[in-house]
Amino acid sequence: MCYFEQTRWDCGYWKWGNFRAQCNKEYRTGETCGLKLVYETIYAQGQCKLCDQIAKKERRAAKMRDDIKRWQREGNRRATVEKTQADVAEIDAQISDMAYQHAEKQRSIA
Repeated sequence: MCYFEQTRWDCGYWKWGNFRAQCNKEYRTGETCGLKLVYETIYAQGQCKLCDQIAKKERRAAKMRDDIKRWQREGNRRATVEKTQADVAEIDAQISDMAYQHAEKQRSIA
């Protein structure tokens, strides 16, 4: 039951911070017992790093979709369209994985 700082963003994501206080169970200096309790919550403005990465990938996927539509109208870049469609599918899978990680962190003990 050692105490740590906690950082929490507007989106609900959080992370453990620095060690702040030692509990009575652990007698060795500098060691922790393994059970983390919140000493202080620091509220950070804006989005977390994971939200920023998700937003960046969504912008990239949207641009690729616009490019695909433009290339299909032009009609002369079939191989490029196929490759870009595969890239968009890969990026969408990464986005959904990152969104799942974000949701799991929000559901875990905060």
